[in-house]
Amino acid sequence: MKNLHSLGLKLEQERIFLLDQQALPHAEIWLDATEPEHMLAAIKALKVRGAPLIGVAAALSLAVYSLKHRDPSELRSLALKLRQTRPTAVNLMWAIDRLLPLCSEPQKLQSEAVEIFEEDVSLCLKMGEAGASLIEDGDRILTHCNSGGLATAGIGTALGVIRTAWEQGKQIHVYVDETRPLLQGGRLTAWELSQLGIPYTLICDNMAAMLMRQGAIHKVFLGADRVALNGDFANKIGTYSAAVNAHYHGLKFYPVAPYSTLDPNCPDGSAIPIEQRSPEEVRGVIQMQGNLCWAPHEALVYNPAFDVTPVELVTALVTDRGIFNREALQAGALGQLA
Repeated sequence: MKNLHSLGLKLEQERIFLLDQQALPHAEIWLDATEPEHMLAAIKALKVRGAPLIGVAAALSLAVYSLKHRDPSELRSLALKLRQTRPTAVNLMWAIDRLLPLCSEPQKLQSEAVEIFEEDVSLCLKMGEAGASLIEDGDRILTHCNSGGLATAGIGTALGVIRTAWEQGKQIHVYVDETRPLLQGGRLTAWELSQLGIPYTLICDNMAAMLMRQGAIHKVFLGADRVALNGDFANKIGTYSAAVNAHYHGLKFYPVAPYSTLDPNCPDGSAIPIEQRSPEEVRGVIQMQGNLCWAPHEALVYNPAFDVTPVELVTALVTDRGIFNREALQAGALGQLA
């Protein structure tokens, strides 16, 4: 298999390495995730995350495993284990479902996994170009969670749009939600923007509405983990709040996602499964050096990893195949992407 490189994943000499996203921003640690059990654990623990990159990582994991293990039943078993690691991000199921029919043809499976990686790079560039047309010079943009090169094989979805606009010479400023409870905005998006030299201000999630009222935020761009046929979409918890606040303040709200994030079997947001994660993520902080707890150990916790934003709050969905405004989404335009 050919060597492949992205910001958060490397395939070198038939070994897979992941940039440990739990260790960022203060330590850049590459983990060897060549063995399937290591990849499965990394996906579950969010050491690798972001809907597109999860799909890419799982596909490459199965492909590398097939280099030495050619029993179709064994490959299918691993494929199904990978498919079940995260229930909401549909790119994972999409990628594995592309490979499942090839489990009896390992060479084709390997080629298809490489194609999934390279296709994601191309999709990101197309989304970046499309979405950047919606950004004007001087815009101040809110984003939530992480949707950049750490979440994809390419430049990113929403953060790829922001990056493209910046590289076009538009003078923009990004407000970055910390993204509770695991702080992907503070740890990952702020790190990426620093690397790119794009001006940003880090805020707590509950500060965005005040900034909107003050006129400090003009537009909202963020990613999506699963898009329903009617335009409802699931994204990191807190996205719905950002959408409600943007709608109230009359701001444009743009989710950005590749066609692979569309679930053709999902008619609307009520059919999107929402992953529930460990209560420890809310009770305290999981750290490399040990956990810090700020709530009673016995506290009951509700910790959905995602929420669903209804299409009524969406200005337009930016995809690699064009921009679909709210009216088009409600009229069923996404059926052509299925």
